[in-house]
Amino acid sequence: EVQLQASGGGLVQAGGSLRVSCVASGFIFEDYSIGWFRQAPGKEREGVAVVRSSGGMKWYSDSVKGRFTVSKDNAKNTAYLQMNSLRGDDTAVYYCAVGNPILSTWRDSRTYRYWGQGTLVTVSS
Repeated sequence: EVQLQASGGGLVQAGGSLRVSCVASGFIFEDYSIGWFRQAPGKEREGVAVVRSSGGMKWYSDSVKGRFTVSKDNAKNTAYLQMNSLRGDDTAVYYCAVGNPILSTWRDSRTYRYWGQGTLVTVSS
């Protein structure tokens, strides 16, 4: 059974940092990419970042580029999203998902087959 467990969300002040993690099981972690999405209240789910299977290639949305860093540790079956310089509009539930997207599809949630339960990040201004 594929499982993705996201954690690390919380309340942080604007300008602060937070790291969310995604622990995976039930599949060969090193063979798959891990995508991070977020959904703010009343908004559609948005692709934030993705790290390819080996961990070497990463793509980011323009809204987080330069502030967020995505990574994965294949030895620990864990992916991370380090979020720095957080802003109020980063407030959302953050989800991790597993798939094998290409550059043109990584923002499309339909590319990912399995999803974690989400972790809430609240940025206070």
